[in-house]
Amino acid sequence: MNTVKFNEETVDQRRDIIKSMLSEGVYTVTFTKVNGETREMPCTLKADLLPPQKVVEDEEKTERKINTENLSVWCTDKDGWRSFKLANVVEVAPIQP
Repeated sequence: MNTVKFNEETVDQRRDIIKSMLSEGVYTVTFTKVNGETREMPCTLKADLLPPQKVVEDEEKTERKINTENLSVWCTDKDGWRSFKLANVVEVAPIQP
């Protein structure tokens, strides 16, 4: 997939496009952090690249409210889950080999 630059897309459109791309491989997502800095984050949502899910055997599972303005992704350079505001995404680009 080619680089996608974002301008006028809604948050819902951005979520659909970004999730689709990240489910296919590792991409660099460029976004503006809350503090105004620009961040380029290599990340993915491809199932075989994600860590195994932890099984929680707690009787009292708490429901987490999903924030539809943010997207959680697996950050490959930090080996951890990170998130960003969809409205702040500038572009998504394939990682060049």
